[in-house]
Amino acid sequence: MRRVAVLAIAGALGGCAMVGPNYHRPDTDLPAAYAEADRGAGNVAVPPQWWGLYGDATLDELVRSGLERNADLHLAVARVEEAQAALREARATLLFPLVEGQAGATRSRTLQFGTANNFSLGLATSFEIDLWGRLRRGESAIRDQLLASRYGRDTVALTLAATIARAYFAALSLDSQYAASEESLRAANESLSLAKKRLEGGVVSGLDVYQAGGLQSSTAAQAKEIARQRAAIVHQLQVLTGRLDLVLPVKDVDALPIPPLPPAGLPSQLLERRPDVRQAEAALAAATERIGVARAEQFPTLTLTGSLGLQSRDLDQLFSTGSRVWSAGAGLLGPVLDAGRYKARTEQAEAQAHQAQATYEQAVRNAFRDVSDALSNVRLAADSEADLASRVEQAQGALRLARLRYQSGYSAYLDVLDAQRTLNDAQLAFIRNRQAYLSYSIDLMNALGGGWKDDSAP
Repeated sequence: MRRVAVLAIAGALGGCAMVGPNYHRPDTDLPAAYAEADRGAGNVAVPPQWWGLYGDATLDELVRSGLERNADLHLAVARVEEAQAALREARATLLFPLVEGQAGATRSRTLQFGTANNFSLGLATSFEIDLWGRLRRGESAIRDQLLASRYGRDTVALTLAATIARAYFAALSLDSQYAASEESLRAANESLSLAKKRLEGGVVSGLDVYQAGGLQSSTAAQAKEIARQRAAIVHQLQVLTGRLDLVLPVKDVDALPIPPLPPAGLPSQLLERRPDVRQAEAALAAATERIGVARAEQFPTLTLTGSLGLQSRDLDQLFSTGSRVWSAGAGLLGPVLDAGRYKARTEQAEAQAHQAQATYEQAVRNAFRDVSDALSNVRLAADSEADLASRVEQAQGALRLARLRYQSGYSAYLDVLDAQRTLNDAQLAFIRNRQAYLSYSIDLMNALGGGWKDDSAP
């Protein structure tokens, strides 16, 4: 009889209907190709540890520390662990009955029978037959939510590595900017000293000294502001890497090479390359499954119950043959008059699925935009580098001539002042463009998924 009952339950489960919609990936309106051509792109795919392409040991160590110690990443990992536990609970509820032990002792008195004792010891169980797929839909939704949490963890890791690299490049850029400012400050000090000597010799008026002093003061203030910004970047890196004692060595941003850039490929490949897009899709799949959960709640629930144990009025007779008791039953429970409650819950689930679909569509479009922006930014930064280098050379030549003309008395100090400022601006612009070029290369590799591979399996 037990075998027959098990087979009957298995057959019932196999023939149970699954109410609610099944998930299908929505169609996307992505273009067939990017407007920006992959000019200068190589044939090498983005490696998982793409930061190694820059050949900087300090950067490698910073990213490694961040992936080990960052608090945001630890939070994302804990969310995955929570989702894994929730999935185990859902599977246990779906596949196995809940068996509970119970023991009791009561003493009662009635007018007819007087005082009596009752002792009991046994097991009780209950199991819901998933007629409409409520439990199966719920388990699938939790499984999809686990995938979403894993994709979210991977997104945090990729974003963290990119953020650390950008901050590191910003620090190197500030090192180079500080060196350029120090060079300008030395030149300003020399000009101020020269102006004072020429004033003492009666060659120029005090206006030249004031102008030279103003340039010297503004250049000194600029160097201090750059130093302040670098300190702030170091503090940011300390938090990102979890190393509050981090000391960053001084290095020239020009020492870092621009790595070979990967081809963008087809826009449709973003749907598989990027964990943030997969996270949004998994959340949509979970929301779709929850529609079925809500619809199944409108139908009756069939629950099997049973108990097996011992019961006796005397404690010393509790384990005798005559004290055995058992029961088995089935119950059907369903809404009769709910005033639209369950329908409203279903509509809420449908609306949440529509929101999840809109979020997914936006994630896809943002991913396409990220790649397009990175492609154009890399191209324009590369094109600008040669122009900015030429600007520095022209400014250096103009400053040499302005100084010679001033020393020879052919021009006012204002020409030197203007040439010095122009050179300083040109040097800083070149350095900042190199930093932007490096950052845009990070953006491109990150926008293409950062070498991410989907190895998540519940």
